[in-house]
Amino acid sequence: MSGPWRDANHFQLLPEASRFLPAMFEAVGAARESLLIELYLMESGRLATMVIEALLDAVSRGVSVRLMLDGYGAMGLSMADRRRLEAGGVALRWFNPLGWHSLARNLTRDHRKLVVVDGRMAFTGGFGAVDDFLEAWYEVAVRIEGPVVDDWVHLFMSLWDSPMTRGDGVARSRGGVPGPSATSAAANMRGRVVWGRGYRYQAIRLSLQRRVDGSRRRIWMCTPYFVPTLGLRRRLVRAARRGGDVRLLLPGGAHDHPGVRYAGQRFYGRLLRAGVRIFEFQPSFIHAKFSLVDDWVSLGSCNFDHWSLQWNLEANQEVDDADFAADVAALFERNFAASREVLRDDWARRPRGQRFKEWLFGLLDGMLTRLR
Repeated sequence: MSGPWRDANHFQLLPEASRFLPAMFEAVGAARESLLIELYLMESGRLATMVIEALLDAVSRGVSVRLMLDGYGAMGLSMADRRRLEAGGVALRWFNPLGWHSLARNLTRDHRKLVVVDGRMAFTGGFGAVDDFLEAWYEVAVRIEGPVVDDWVHLFMSLWDSPMTRGDGVARSRGGVPGPSATSAAANMRGRVVWGRGYRYQAIRLSLQRRVDGSRRRIWMCTPYFVPTLGLRRRLVRAARRGGDVRLLLPGGAHDHPGVRYAGQRFYGRLLRAGVRIFEFQPSFIHAKFSLVDDWVSLGSCNFDHWSLQWNLEANQEVDDADFAADVAALFERNFAASREVLRDDWARRPRGQRFKEWLFGLLDGMLTRLR
């Protein structure tokens, strides 16, 4: 599902935690009316403590603070931190806490990442409130201003009041639900919000596939969990064979789920033979999720694996703007330079142990897919 394309927005790319975390904390510190925050990962530690203190400070200024966390992804948040949030006036709710209902329902997670400040500015990307984002993981976010912020607010509030959200958290401060966002006179970028919520609502995947089918120059994709659908793999192969510049930026050996990496690597051979270039990022685990097709960008929470495409609630910001695309392209180029390119001949000579891991974890991935 998706919102309408809206003009008169401004988008700023914020690569790396050293840029997006200070920007978000500054915006939260300047909030005067309301804060809406939606996270998948939050666990007690240095970053979570910084977030909690910023939210409690906002409440003390009279800001209405709503915090929505995933019932599984935030299991690492201690009871002491939960009580501190609620005692301090933060309205706290949980999406789909684990229960004895059904396996399929437990698999449905809120994987979105969102911060909305006063209904006028928003941030999205792949971030969370866990210490790995301080130094260990490479991540990217985008700051959003303009009419499209209203669509992010609507998406948040629709889930806040949904039957799958638990908790009686009520915002106790003066601010309510944010009103329509202001439009900056200098903003001239076009964008829309696109979201997915499980097997039947894969608008993010379908939007990407349409862009890949119509691509003329380049298809550059970055994802930490590359286990693509057959349809996407075929589209990438066709695009490369017709002469397109098709590149994948994927994690290297520093991976938080090595089995997922092996499951995706079983597709390398055919992609490389078709002319797709594959780069494995070396400095750290790259957790970012963003795609560039010609001058179109999609950036947000969605991975290209079965969890994101079949079970999770996801949301991306799409931007159709040449200047923003140039910023994203420059970021890709810097990351390609910090990566090891997987070459076709070298990959054909990979050892048997590597091939066995691809087979084994590919088999497990196939079994997981059939759960749905």
